[in-house]
Amino acid sequence: MADAALFEFLHTEMVAELWAQDPDPGPGVSAGPRGEGGTGRGGKAGRTKGQKMSLSVLEGMGFRVGQALGERLPRETLAFREELDVLKFLCKDVWAAVFQKQMDSLRTNHQGTYVLQDHSFPLLIRMASGLQYLEEAPKFLAFTCGLLRGTLSTLGIKSLVTASVAALPACKFQVVIQRS
Repeated sequence: MADAALFEFLHTEMVAELWAQDPDPGPGVSAGPRGEGGTGRGGKAGRTKGQKMSLSVLEGMGFRVGQALGERLPRETLAFREELDVLKFLCKDVWAAVFQKQMDSLRTNHQGTYVLQDHSFPLLIRMASGLQYLEEAPKFLAFTCGLLRGTLSTLGIKSLVTASVAALPACKFQVVIQRS
């Protein structure tokens, strides 16, 4: 259990350090699509350039960690026949390895879009005491979006991962498989 506490502390410090350069994320900031190199003028959320950069750095860190996890975890279960099997692996094994619990729900439209739900996401539990923290939540999800995308990448699936929070500490991760 000490490992979980250390990971939470490290994650919180990474977010705090990156956000110290631009401490005000503004209302309505959401963790948008990952993996796109486009630049915008702030979009709907009105993010500043520094905030976008911070989210990008966090997502990139998560991507690299996800790649390493993808290389180490599936050694005994490399017989994935379908995308759905890979997503089930993410929800059960990868989530348990990182957060000591399984994902609560996995839904799909069978056309390459998957929604992963965690009703008590460990990195948001400490923030769940009030609605004032709801707009701060997306910056705590960028690393995890990268983690999911990196693991999928290592397993041969190119994807976009976005996160949303409607009520703390629950969150949803939407995985859209990129067909080539």
